[in-house]
Amino acid sequence: MSNKKVIFICLGILLTAIVITSIIFFTEPTAKSEGAVKESAMLVNVVTAEKGNFKPTIVATGTIRPVEDVVISPLVSGQVTQRAAHFSPGGFLKKGAILLQIDPSDYKNILELRKSELLQAQTNLEIEMGRQVIAEQDLQLIEGDTLSKKQQDLVLRKPQLNAVKATVISAQAAVDQAQLDLERTMLRAPFDSHIINQNVTVGSQVAPGDNLGRLVGTDYYWVEVTVPLGKLKWLSFPNSEEKNGAKVKIRNVTAWAENEYRIGYLDKQIGALDNQTRLARVLVRIPDPLSHKKTSEGNHKLIIGSFVEVQIEGETVENVIRIDRNYIRNNNTVWTMENQKLTVKEVSIVLTDAHYAYVESGIENNAKIVTTNLSTVASGIPLRTEADSSKTNNNQQEVE
Repeated sequence: MSNKKVIFICLGILLTAIVITSIIFFTEPTAKSEGAVKESAMLVNVVTAEKGNFKPTIVATGTIRPVEDVVISPLVSGQVTQRAAHFSPGGFLKKGAILLQIDPSDYKNILELRKSELLQAQTNLEIEMGRQVIAEQDLQLIEGDTLSKKQQDLVLRKPQLNAVKATVISAQAAVDQAQLDLERTMLRAPFDSHIINQNVTVGSQVAPGDNLGRLVGTDYYWVEVTVPLGKLKWLSFPNSEEKNGAKVKIRNVTAWAENEYRIGYLDKQIGALDNQTRLARVLVRIPDPLSHKKTSEGNHKLIIGSFVEVQIEGETVENVIRIDRNYIRNNNTVWTMENQKLTVKEVSIVLTDAHYAYVESGIENNAKIVTTNLSTVASGIPLRTEADSSKTNNNQQEVE
């Protein structure tokens, strides 16, 4: 085969390939730009903003402590001759119940001695009163006008009378003190008590100032909690001892089930900040903390020193939009969807509690709040929802 013939064959093959390639390139389908634009809109979830009046729940933490807490200490010395069976750790005693009896023998003897001294002083007073009668008769026999007031008092034995009266008063005080010391040999519960510890038993020798045990009251416990200063104005404290403050739920998150709680009431605001956190300190009062009453049957018994969570019912926040606090973005902004586009709005927040933010301005009622976290955030970005996508698909099917 000649060289010219080979060259012609190659050129023919090359031209055929070019023609086929051109036909394929110019006859391929063209993508529609409309579909690409629709798919570029980001799919998001939205919730509708609702304006109204709401009660916030302010969550804080604190420690349970007793309202009444005393260390029992004797005021007289002696040997313990009796101890109540319930005066032991974990026991309960009613107000006025006997805790301990200190040997009263010495104090009874002292009381009898003081009574005899009082009787002697009263006898001396009666004798002196008889002398007073005689002194008045003597004064009438002399010319009273010739004596000075001081001289008349001496004649009437008034200094002696005052001395005897003073002796009687002193003797009576001694009797009262002896009687008081005798009564103090019996120690009683100062209030309805729960015994925390007991450090004495029968035969122990005690003296004033000794620590015999610790008692706490069973009527109420306190939870001391700390809250930010800005939230104090939303807390309702009682105006008198007869009224309760705001309702409070107390939960031990580590020991109780999720739906278990005790009810307490906001009681007092302590007039000093916490030294470490610089937060305001408030007290929550819990009635019947040990569940002794029938109305508290089935409730958990509170333990002093426990760390608990409190949920305080705040004052009503009026004419605000309440949204999940997770939807508050950086710099107090909220993402909204307007005309299928993203709008970033700066809002003014009145209060934030554990779950919600209460917005007074910046967004309108019924605004669509974007709840989806977006990787790209800029006003004007196209958005769509599941409802929008379904509507578009239905329209396409109708056109077909």
